[in-house]
Amino acid sequence: MSPFLAYEDKGADNASVQGVPLVPLVPLVLVHGHPFDRTMWAPQTEAFSATRRVVAPDLRGYGASPVVPGITPLSAFADDIESLLDDLKVETCVLAGLSMGGQIVMECYARFPERVRGLVLADTFPAAESEEGRRAREAMADRLLREGMRGYADEVLEKMVAPYAAPEVKAHVHRMMTATPPEGAAAALRGRARRPDYRALLTRVTVPALVVVGADDAYTPVSDAEAMHAAIPDSTLRVIEGAAHMPNLERPAEFNAALREFLARTDRTS
Repeated sequence: MSPFLAYEDKGADNASVQGVPLVPLVPLVLVHGHPFDRTMWAPQTEAFSATRRVVAPDLRGYGASPVVPGITPLSAFADDIESLLDDLKVETCVLAGLSMGGQIVMECYARFPERVRGLVLADTFPAAESEEGRRAREAMADRLLREGMRGYADEVLEKMVAPYAAPEVKAHVHRMMTATPPEGAAAALRGRARRPDYRALLTRVTVPALVVVGADDAYTPVSDAEAMHAAIPDSTLRVIEGAAHMPNLERPAEFNAALREFLARTDRTS
């Protein structure tokens, strides 16, 4: 049974002008990465909820959502999102995810493609974990349970965002990381260590996709984004200059412009 997720649900999907109903715009569902929470999408929630419904959940183990220790596979995150869509009566949506969130979005598409009108894959990659990577994630999970989040947050902050990122952006990212429950972060790390390979899935995607990446992303470099763009039949690639792993926070104006253009297209095709 999926835990009840904390979430933000803003905007409306039944807009009208002078009392005349308009064709509803496709809702936007935003899936955060590790080890963050739904506030990482604050610039997008604010920008897009003026014209459409925007839903941003805290994944299980993160933010204000329940912590489920042990191992959280990506399939569990996807089941949680589908249950939330059911609860909120969101029949179809554009699914956007960053980093781990992007991998969860791929799992969602594998499980309920009929509900997805478009995919936004930001600073993520589709391959299964290598043996070395599995060992590293398991070791990091053990470390977080043993030491907590602060040391890890201090170490990776300037890879999550570029060293030249604005101080307020660095502070926001560091705050999210240190506030994450270690048990939730560790469970997700162990689940990601066992994730499937989504590369074949991407070649079968039948909806439009937007692939976004920060030009200076060291975790998921531009080459990963280019490979996804090449694999997805109908995709657009946007490289955000002056950003690392979190361009939606580091360069929100540029990220939002790319997303706005993509959403306009999905609205037309829907």
